[in-house]
Amino acid sequence: MSSASPITVLAVDDNVVVRAGLVSLLEVSDDLKVVAEAGDGLQALDETRKHRPDVVLLDVRMPVQDGISTVAELAKLTKVIMLTHTEDAEVIRTALQRGASGYLVHGHFSAEELGRALHDVMHGTGAPLSPVAASVTLQDMRSSPDPGDTRTDRRELDLTDREEEIMAVVARGLGNRAVAAELFLTEKTVKNHINRIFRKLGVSSRAAAIARWNGVDIADIPDEGR
Repeated sequence: MSSASPITVLAVDDNVVVRAGLVSLLEVSDDLKVVAEAGDGLQALDETRKHRPDVVLLDVRMPVQDGISTVAELAKLTKVIMLTHTEDAEVIRTALQRGASGYLVHGHFSAEELGRALHDVMHGTGAPLSPVAASVTLQDMRSSPDPGDTRTDRRELDLTDREEEIMAVVARGLGNRAVAAELFLTEKTVKNHINRIFRKLGVSSRAAAIARWNGVDIADIPDEGR
């Protein structure tokens, strides 16, 4: 058991039964702590400002203000993982473009996988995607401009050769440890490079960085820094 402080979580879902089940799932782990709950986007913003959770688990379809309308502002305050039943490709694409650090669909992850997703997002070592979200990301990659055009766009990103090398591996969905192993670097070196890449690209999530790298339009992503 780790002696580090637990990762604090805000659970957001308008369905009280689903939310209660989610809270029970999270509270099984000693290194996760639910600090608040919310039933819509406006409540989520209020609770986030009040409790400053490390990660917000955000539903998509909610009354008053939905998750897609809320994610950009929430992402300015903390890390956000979409956690929903919605598998619509455009919703997934928009959520990631607006700053969500991951997209998980109920029924496609275990308690262990959810815990790992929270740790990955908290520590910047991964961008958790359910299979349908990963498929959407892959489709966007395949529909990006041809290699010649993409290479021209990437030169405009002003990354160093090493940063481009790291970004190419990150874009395949690997976490920092796997990137380090593949490129024979230390994990700390990889993290430092990724921090600089985020600053250069003007993004705050791996999903947004990958979108920039693949030439996907991220006009809706807020300018949040690291």
